[in-house]
Amino acid sequence: MRDSVVEAIPIPGILVDRSGRIRESNAAARRLFSDQINGRHYVAALRQPSILDALEQALEAGEATSAQFLAADERGDVTFEATCTPVGDTGHVLACFEDRTAMEEAGQMRRDFVANVSHELRMPLTALLGFIETLRGTARDDSTVRERFLGIMEREANRMNRLVGDLLSLSRLEAEERLRPTDPVQLPAVVQSAVHALGPLAAEHEVQVTTAGLDDDFTVLGDADQLAQVATNLVENAIKHSGPGATVDVSVQPTDAHPMIQGEAALLVVSDTGAGIDMFHVPRLTERFYRVDSHRSREMGGTGLGLAIVKHIVNRHRGRLRIESETGKGSRFSVVLPRGEARARHEDPGELSQNVYGDAAEVQTATHGSRSQG
Repeated sequence: MRDSVVEAIPIPGILVDRSGRIRESNAAARRLFSDQINGRHYVAALRQPSILDALEQALEAGEATSAQFLAADERGDVTFEATCTPVGDTGHVLACFEDRTAMEEAGQMRRDFVANVSHELRMPLTALLGFIETLRGTARDDSTVRERFLGIMEREANRMNRLVGDLLSLSRLEAEERLRPTDPVQLPAVVQSAVHALGPLAAEHEVQVTTAGLDDDFTVLGDADQLAQVATNLVENAIKHSGPGATVDVSVQPTDAHPMIQGEAALLVVSDTGAGIDMFHVPRLTERFYRVDSHRSREMGGTGLGLAIVKHIVNRHRGRLRIESETGKGSRFSVVLPRGEARARHEDPGELSQNVYGDAAEVQTATHGSRSQG
């Protein structure tokens, strides 16, 4: 009975008797440690100091203990947590080993995210505090300097406001990502509105914007506000980073079928004749706060979250994002959205997120200088 219980444990597990011998192990434990661990003393069989200490304490004190350790497999380093639990009054200890790698990686991502947010907020706050101190001192009676400083302070405050807004958008998107929106949305009209609103920005940067298909009449199932944000982020990035004299082309079209979608689809394409970017950066373009040129991005008011937001919105709509670029020739962003009851080949948005930016079959090369800033 005891043997069958150990073998039935879904994670690596061993049973150690009061003398320290491994009486039984399951297949997962033998794969983790060795095929020959049964009958051996745990000190010789396991050789992980943290596990040895936990088992010793459990055997001697009769108390449950736990410890973490690293092992290696084809994925590289894997983090395990060992839980050692005394078995009644038998003197035996059951040790189970749970793979905590994904949880540890998620924890590290959270820590990195907090550090990035702190850094992004600290910079404008430091600038604001410095200007306030100067305005209270030497610049108090200099109206020219005062007005210049107030303008800079306003830009820094607006930057913080955009950052907080983007963070709130990301938070909402993550909470809703598995809930696919179902409202009928006139995609051409949504994109047309976004392009129109960015007209002054295009004029400021001396960029020509051309459009195609924006007068068509077809719908997708989605969230109009979020799809508008996708169009806005992509077109705004293209305008800001393609450079004076460049052309940004925006097109929308329905398709009967698309290789990345099961059934009818809608295709939104934003391309430009800008500088492009080295393909080395492509897999990270939709990471939060990833920038190819941090200084230039901040000068242009970017938060580093624009493409991360696009990725999550596309995921929620069960779509695909494809990025192509050639250094010196420009970039092309393609968003494929299912229409009606059509759906992407992977329904789980957790699966989609990998293909959106990391799969070489989906993302071939990159975008403009610091397009990833948003």
